[in-house]
Amino acid sequence: MKRVEPLVLAAFVAMVLFFGVNFVAVRFSNRELPPFWGGGLRFAIAAGILVTIVAVRRLPLPRGRALVGALLYGSLAFGANYPLVYWALVDVPAAMAAVAFSTIPLMTVLMAAAIGQERFRWRAVAGALIALAGTAVIFREQLGLDVPLGPLLAIFLAAFTAALPGIILRGFPGSHPITVNAMGMAIGAATLLTGSLLAQELRVLPELPATYAAITWLVASSCVAFVLLVWILQRWTASAVAYSGVLTTLV
Repeated sequence: MKRVEPLVLAAFVAMVLFFGVNFVAVRFSNRELPPFWGGGLRFAIAAGILVTIVAVRRLPLPRGRALVGALLYGSLAFGANYPLVYWALVDVPAAMAAVAFSTIPLMTVLMAAAIGQERFRWRAVAGALIALAGTAVIFREQLGLDVPLGPLLAIFLAAFTAALPGIILRGFPGSHPITVNAMGMAIGAATLLTGSLLAQELRVLPELPATYAAITWLVASSCVAFVLLVWILQRWTASAVAYSGVLTTLV
């Protein structure tokens, strides 16, 4: 059995805690701010912070295949996933969203095996199915809530787009985690703010203390958790990291 490094495990636990609270924080943000505008504001601030760190520390920019991987990661993790998440969480309860995201380990195991990135193992599939079933049992009451079909489909599509970035990063040369996320969040901010313009949302700054607290948490979480995610993916398989989707549900 391969030994798990304590530092990587500690980073994984910290990442799970950050991501676990994010579903609730987005729900608070959506109470006052239109979804695309709230998400765009979050990632614009986070991208600005990370870009500043990249410039001050003179971190290397990805090139060649590494650049392709970084752009694909950013487009899926932030450009596709978060517009779906923010829009869906207007109507979808945070607990139901967490159940949808607990399907990520199963999707990751199957996709990674299909492209030959990881070996197919029935034990891994069984573990993912057990985790999904257990999550559904825990939140069975929320699963019975009356939620519009559109947002419900959007949150499951968001889970699918959240499963892909880990596989992509494992398939391309590694880049610095801060640089990759600075680029990715800039893509996410541009996508969400464009969506806000197209949807003709009211773009105002928050007034409620709870909204400010939620945005502050989401910006901090973005700057820390996603950097940890990329750093961990450079050390673990995509299917192993995907179990964060189950653990965030419990948070």
